[in-house]
Amino acid sequence: MNLFKLSQVAAVAAALLLGSAANSQTIEERTIRIGHPVNADHPISFGVKKFSDLVAARSGGKLKVREFPALQLGNEMQQLSALAGGVQEMFAPGTPPIAGMVKDFALLDLPFLVDTPEQADALLDGPFGQALLAKLPEKGLVGLAFWENGFRHVTNSKRPIKRLEDLEGLKIRVQQNPVFIETFKALKTNPVPMSFAELYGALESKALDAQENPYLITRSAKLNETQKYLSSTSHAYGVIAVLVSKKFWDKLSSDEQKILRSAAIEARDYERQVSRAQAKRAVDELTAGGMQFTPVPAAELARMRQATQGVVDRVLQTYDPAMVQLLRTELARVKALK
Repeated sequence: MNLFKLSQVAAVAAALLLGSAANSQTIEERTIRIGHPVNADHPISFGVKKFSDLVAARSGGKLKVREFPALQLGNEMQQLSALAGGVQEMFAPGTPPIAGMVKDFALLDLPFLVDTPEQADALLDGPFGQALLAKLPEKGLVGLAFWENGFRHVTNSKRPIKRLEDLEGLKIRVQQNPVFIETFKALKTNPVPMSFAELYGALESKALDAQENPYLITRSAKLNETQKYLSSTSHAYGVIAVLVSKKFWDKLSSDEQKILRSAAIEARDYERQVSRAQAKRAVDELTAGGMQFTPVPAAELARMRQATQGVVDRVLQTYDPAMVQLLRTELARVKALK
């Protein structure tokens, strides 16, 4: 090989080495703490573990994700504040606490918004979901993806819920969110806003008759130990938003940001799949543990939807008309999905 060709080979090798070094320098050694509200046996936790594995693999082990389940890093508002202040890196809460910072997130809590998981996916992954995420940076947050918490259902210690009238008078814990409070007032219950951390004790002491959560939360939190009756009310769809502190995000290189975003989206698909498979088994497990399950007929669900329509109409009047119109447009699109 002549000197000219040797110099060409050397130049190419040097360029490759420099490129490799440059790429490695765009990913630093970092530990990323992510909190979430549920126990480690829940699909959200499985999603976090999947996210952690993907991030580690794509960063060559430089980005390490540490999971803190069951609100170990503080309650929802404390962790959101920690993200906004740059004290904590990531959090995966439900939408009600986020609505305390970005009002439009409460639109996802409207009763009977979607009928199927496929409709929920299309709404959240489409223009409306992206419009919600775009509102987060001004509050010091960055949204990577929406994961699933699942359809919410009422449990209680008094009676089976077979029809709309069976809900009347139940003292029920609801999330600390005006939409949930007004929804359950419209259903003629006595709603009590309360943090999730207080729920088990309130049910155990009989201070409350009822609660509403996805099947998997009811199972994971062992709420079946305090509740006899489980009914498939499907009155709301629970959403998890995977959030990053903007102060932390802005310190990341574009490569690191791409790794986190792509991993959150891939883990989203995995988490939804696990959540739906487990939800089907959860009812069997809860009934095996002593709960009585009552499927609510479609005609009664329609009556419940009608009873809460006034809440929907009033709530929509108080939101940005552009967001409301986008929601209506997207709901018309996704409702066509089966």
